[in-house]
Amino acid sequence: MKVKKAILRSFNSIDYRATVQLAGSYKVYLEDIAVARSIPAVEMINDRKTAVIFFDEHNPKEAVVAAVYI
Repeated sequence: MKVKKAILRSFNSIDYRATVQLAGSYKVYLEDIAVARSIPAVEMINDRKTAVIFFDEHNPKEAVVAAVYI
């Protein structure tokens, strides 16, 4: 398990899924990443910093956005 910083690029409040850009990467976007339901939808604003937990580093579908911060 690994935690990485990312920037929120888009958020789907119906499915609670997000597109994030990993910190330090200008080309890599991870799409359709699960978002923890404990995060209020109103906090999921584009360009906010996020903490993403990767349960399997080689499978981004096994990742979850666990936190947002300024």
